[in-house]
Formats: sequence, C-alpha cells, structure tokens
Amino acid sequence: MAARGRCPECGSAALVEDAHYAQQQLVCAACGCVLAEGLLTTTYTEEEHLREVAYSQSTGQKEQLSRCLQRGIRRVQDLCKVLQLPAGFEETAVSYFQRALQLPAFHLVSLEKKELLGGCCVFVTCRQRSWPLTMGTVCSLLYARQDLFASVFLSLQKELGLSVPALSLADLVTTHLNSFRLLQPAANVPAPFLEDKEKLLARTTGIVELASETWLVTGRHPVPIVTAAAFLAWQSLRPGPRLSCPLARFCRLAGVDLPPPAHLRLKELLEILLGMASQLSWLRGFALDKKTVVKHIGDLLQHRVFLLRNAFSQHDGEEQHDTAPGQGSPSSPPVAQDKGCPPAGKRQRGGTRRPLLPPCLLHPRKRLRPAAPSAPDSAVTGDEPISDSEIEQYLRSPEEIRAFRKAKAWQ
Repeated sequence: MAARGRCPECGSAALVEDAHYAQQQLVCAACGCVLAEGLLTTTYTEEEHLREVAYSQSTGQKEQLSRCLQRGIRRVQDLCKVLQLPAGFEETAVSYFQRALQLPAFHLVSLEKKELLGGCCVFVTCRQRSWPLTMGTVCSLLYARQDLFASVFLSLQKELGLSVPALSLADLVTTHLNSFRLLQPAANVPAPFLEDKEKLLARTTGIVELASETWLVTGRHPVPIVTAAAFLAWQSLRPGPRLSCPLARFCRLAGVDLPPPAHLRLKELLEILLGMASQLSWLRGFALDKKTVVKHIGDLLQHRVFLLRNAFSQHDGEEQHDTAPGQGSPSSPPVAQDKGCPPAGKRQRGGTRRPLLPPCLLHPRKRLRPAAPSAPDSAVTGDEPISDSEIEQYLRSPEEIRAFRKAKAWQ
C-alpha cells in the first residue's frame, strides 16, 4: 500500500507499508530504506480493541520480565539451599529480588549483573539477620568477580534504601574457619596437623580480640588478620610438630588463599606477644623468640589485660623521657632485634615502655625529603627585595589592593 512522503536517502516517493512477520514497516521501494517500524504487539487490555502500543508496554515485554523473574527466583532459592539458610531468609531474599526488578535501574543492565542481583539479595538478607556470610563466599559460588558483585550490591542498597550492617569480626572468624580442611581428616593432611574446631575457634577469637585492643585491626582488611591469628592459634594448641610449619604451607593444608598482608600481620602480632611475655614473671628466665613465644599464647591471652598495661604505655607521652632515640619513640621505629624478646624485655622491665599506638604511627612510611637549599638561598637575611607579583599574592582585600595601586602611582 502506497504512502505519502519521500525517502530521505534517495528522494523517491515510492514508499510502501510492508508487513514483516507481524510488524508493519514503512519501506522505500527504490532503495529499500526502512523509514519507520511499526509496533510488535498490544497490551492485554487493548488486544480486544486492536490498538497498537509501545513495545515496553506490550505482552512481549511482560513475558520477558516474567521469564527473567522466574530465573532469578530460582537462582535465589538454589543459593539459599546451597548455603543451608533458614526458610525465612529465602522469602526475604526473593522479595528483595522482585522489588529490584521492578526498578528502572535494573531493566537495562547486562545479563551478568542481573544474575548477580540474586546473590546480592541473599547477601543483604544474611547481613541484616547477622548470619556470617562474606562477599567472597557468594562470589565463589556464582563464579563472579568481586568488583562487579560489589558494584551491583551498592546499586541494590542505594535503589532499595536498605540498611546493611557490617559483619562483626567475631562472625568473620567463624565463617573463615568453617572453610578450613584442617578440621576434618583428609588424605593430604598429616594427623598431627588436625585440630578440634571449637578449640581453634576459641583461641583464634582471643588472638583477634588482642589484635583489636592493640590497634592492629583498625583501618585494615580483616581477612589477613584472621588468617595470621588462626595460624598462631593452630600452632599454639600443639606446638611440637607445628612450629616448623610456615604460614604458606598452613594455608595450603587448610585450603584457603594466603593474602599478601598476612605475613605483616603475623609479624605485628608476634611483636605484641613478645612484649607481653616480657612481663610474665615465670617466663623471664627464658630466652623467648618469635617461635618459642607461640607456646605460651594461652597464658598470655589469659592475663592479657594485666600484661598489656605493664608492657605498653597507654598514652603517647607516657614515660617517653626515659626512652632513648630509636627505642619506643613513635617518631622512629624501634631497633630490630635478631635474638627476640630478652633485649626488649630488659628495656621494658627497666622502666621504658613503648606506647600502644597504631603501627602507622610507630613505623611511619618513608617520605620524600625536601631538596637541600642551595648556597645563595641558605643565606636569607629578610632584607631581600620583593617583586610586585609576589606582593599581590599577599594582598587579599579590595582596600589593600586600592591602597597598593595608589602608593605605586605616587612613586
């Protein structure tokens, strides 16, 4: 059927309406240019009247959303079953997913983000109900990148206005230790390396609490701290065959990743333990080092309040007048000792205690030193002439600028 108008491509007036399947199109018969496309289908309410509407309001779009919703709900339900969550968690997560899909912000996102949306709903539900679940666990189950998962999670939290509490460190310890293969007999785990779950959990929690009291947790990623604490707890429960096992092998046997900062957190924990051991009366006769102090972690945790108060000063300036440069001063890191605790213990029993401060203040990072002034610049007398451009930098108010210009005109 012919229609009025001309083709914008070739200028021909031979325009026809062509039914491509069920879709009406306005096509140029000369060059084949498609000038306009019709509408695919109608809504449920307007199908009886045969009135054409936009595709976003059509039955086809509703069916697409319905299939997407069904797949997402199944994904949420399967994830809840794998994590063995209570029934109430599943209902809440499904409701969050249904609300999120109704928002325009999630209509035009990629299919990968839509698949992660269900995992984010489960993650939010667990956090709101104090269920220990980490983002890394959900990402491993969904084979997703953590940065992409985090972006979808933040979008969900913003669009729905959800309040998501942070996971406490004690809950994180429980979640992290549940994935350890050292808690169950396995073919590749030697018998002396197996440990009871409850004992390891209690000892690790105590070391993590000690790290929190000594500024080792603030502003840092918790997983390296929990990994280092679990390693020390595991060694201290049966030190005989385990002291020779390094941290890297421990993580391999446990089946967990070794975060790079874990070695630094382990070193900082051992320094705190050595300082505490120097104040324990029945350990003063022993030459303790970073390996042998692990044997006494149980005693150190039992008396940690008393030992921390005696081993470290609670204020920056407390007892600093007796401290030699480089020994306990926050402006300079303490001198490293190869022999371990006795030198530090002698200094602490002699009355000098280093302050209990965050490591960033005890060991500040090296900063670039300013360049040494040249010989002419070093001899500054204060009588040097000041240029006009430099004077203008010091003038702020309009009155000062007018006065300066008037004085300059009189010269």
